[in-house]
Amino acid sequence: MRLSLLLAALALTACLRPAAPPPVAPPPLEDVEAISLFGEPLVAPPLADAVRVDREAKRAAALAEVAARPDDPEALIWLGRRTAYLGRYREAIEIFSRGIARFPDDVRFLRHRGHRYLTIRRFDLAEADLAEAARRIDGRPDEVEPDGLPNAAGIPTSTLQSNIWYHLGLVRYVQGDFERALDAWRACLEVAKNPDMDVATRQWLYLTLRRLARDAEAAEVLAPVRFDLNILENHAYHKLLLMERGEIPAASLLAAQGAGDLDPATLGYGIGAWSLVQGDSEEALRMFRHVVETGPWSAFGAIAAEADLHRLQPQRGENPR
Repeated sequence: MRLSLLLAALALTACLRPAAPPPVAPPPLEDVEAISLFGEPLVAPPLADAVRVDREAKRAAALAEVAARPDDPEALIWLGRRTAYLGRYREAIEIFSRGIARFPDDVRFLRHRGHRYLTIRRFDLAEADLAEAARRIDGRPDEVEPDGLPNAAGIPTSTLQSNIWYHLGLVRYVQGDFERALDAWRACLEVAKNPDMDVATRQWLYLTLRRLARDAEAAEVLAPVRFDLNILENHAYHKLLLMERGEIPAASLLAAQGAGDLDPATLGYGIGAWSLVQGDSEEALRMFRHVVETGPWSAFGAIAAEADLHRLQPQRGENPR
């Protein structure tokens, strides 16, 4: 009798216990654009309907330009760029690879493919492309690089050479190769000819020097930064530099992260990395997790946060997202 009652009670408990949630199905293989450093499949970041429609129309126009001008490398570069803006990074890489084969002397294809290899976490391939691009531009005149996603002023803020050095610095930084990242950042600063490119480069240069415990040199990097710089788009980097100078509290940056799509990732990573070099690893890890969880995963801040989190806690049992 007691055994029967016990079995009945166990059966009732099993019925009342909440059912385990069904396992989340992985995304279809064709939708996966990258694999995170934690082995997680990453799909194209979502776009607002109006943004998606606009970018698809511009990509269609770029595709028509390639059909009309098959011997023009400019047309193929824009097709690759417009494809990447839709989050179709693997396809963009294939387009830039076609360009490298078709126009081997045009260093722009290496620059753009290196960028997108960085996006999808193929750091080895990104560094190979960007290092080769840096070798080829040595001694050549620089050129303004037109913006595919222009700022409100419609004024480009970077050049071919500054973008090559900038992305090479990033890919070395996220691999923890701070000594060689330092070389790239210094080269980038030499060709950063406007306040926007200057503050973006200085922020990464400052963090790199701090990671190398070269604090006096890092302080020198901050010295020219002023409140009244005429910044068109890189406001987040400017604010981080002012925070590192002690002129803006970190809490105020977290409270008002800006309206730009990438600003939260940029600010979040910058605050986390600054906390890390200040010795507050707990706050750094908290910020890195937040950036990885909130994304977008294609942002440089999210890539750097994921890389630091993976280096600092490579055996984490839980999924970082």
